[in-house]
Amino acid sequence: MKTIILFIISFSLLVQSGIAQQQPTDTTFGKSANYLGDGAIPDNSRTKLLPSLILPAALIGYGLTTLQNHGLYSSYQAKTDIQRAFGNQGAPIDNYLVFSPYVEFGALLLFKVNCKNDMVNTLLIIGKSEVLMLAIVEPLKYITKEERPDHSDDLSFPSGHTAEAFEAATIVYREFRYKSPWYGIGAYTLATTVGLYRMINNKHWESDVIVGAGIGILSANLVYATHLYRWGRKDYCFMPMYNGTSQGLMFTCTL
Repeated sequence: MKTIILFIISFSLLVQSGIAQQQPTDTTFGKSANYLGDGAIPDNSRTKLLPSLILPAALIGYGLTTLQNHGLYSSYQAKTDIQRAFGNQGAPIDNYLVFSPYVEFGALLLFKVNCKNDMVNTLLIIGKSEVLMLAIVEPLKYITKEERPDHSDDLSFPSGHTAEAFEAATIVYREFRYKSPWYGIGAYTLATTVGLYRMINNKHWESDVIVGAGIGILSANLVYATHLYRWGRKDYCFMPMYNGTSQGLMFTCTL
């Protein structure tokens, strides 16, 4: 029964994340059928700010209710159940899989599965999401000073591994959902595995992991909702020019 409860917790994180903000789009690298020609993605594929906050707010809110011995299924109860179900059979899989959604991202590109945005905007989104996620997670660790379950230090809350994995998974989901939702489901499965093993390895409480997942999704969603798409999606061309008397280069840019 305890193992089933743990499975429900991890699976609910996966499903809730994977079904969030389903707004398919057919944009790809460069120009597409809906390309506007001004360096912006189509309006119907933009991320709306308020709807994008619902899922991460729900995860963060629920995670906060499970702090220590509080909530319907507290962090202390979760730790007890995990120890009974897994004992000392932990593994460092969480350290190996923390960036695995980005590995999936790269593999999809190698197999010629184009992501939604051009490479310039995609890299900007990834960079901004990483900075925002770290700007939230790291100060919280030093402010809250929550002791880890294994008593190794007091930087437990929230889980940085989980936040990183879910932020990366959200980017994979948003970039490839127009092709198939299974790419996002695969990425969220990897992220959920990271969060679950942070608890199995006694490095984080349930509250740390759930709030970390919420922060990761929130960081990526906020960037997608506010990114201006002022770069990329332009055609540049340098051409040699000769007018009979002089020679040089002509530069053209399609805006």
